[in-house]
Order: sequence, then structure tokens, then C-alpha cells
Amino acid sequence: MAIFFSVKSLVIQSLQIGPRGDLLSESSPLLGAIPELDSMAVVNIITVLEDHFGFVVDDDEISAETFGTLGSLVDFVSKKLNG
Repeated sequence: MAIFFSVKSLVIQSLQIGPRGDLLSESSPLLGAIPELDSMAVVNIITVLEDHFGFVVDDDEISAETFGTLGSLVDFVSKKLNG
């Protein structure tokens, strides 16, 4: 659960969505649902996640499904952390 709150916080900060971010849950859609989440924001979030969690994301690891929901992004981070 700590990973969820860390990822949620990093997404909120990266997108600068303020109080709207408090409403995000695991099932909250990201891509196509949050106007601030464009291609540059995706790159920024990946960089922030890499820096925060200490892993490297290869280009071929990222897909639209990864950013489909907050939960799918948290699952991706969990998999990266658990090898």
C-alpha cells in the first residue's frame, strides 16, 4: 500500500493537479482522462518514478495500458521493484 501512496503522490506532483489528485483511486483512469497527462507528462512521470524508486524503465516497457489507470501504473512500479 505504501507504493500506491508514493506513486499517487508523485503523479499528483508531476501533473500539478492539486486537490483533484486527492480523488484518485486505483481504478481512476489516467490516459485520456486527465488533461495534464500528455506525452511529455508521461516522460516526466517515468523519470520521477525512476529517480524515486531507483530503477530504469526501457522504452519498450511502456504502453498505454501502463498508464491506463493509477492501479496499472502502481502494478508496473511494483513489478519493477520486485524484479
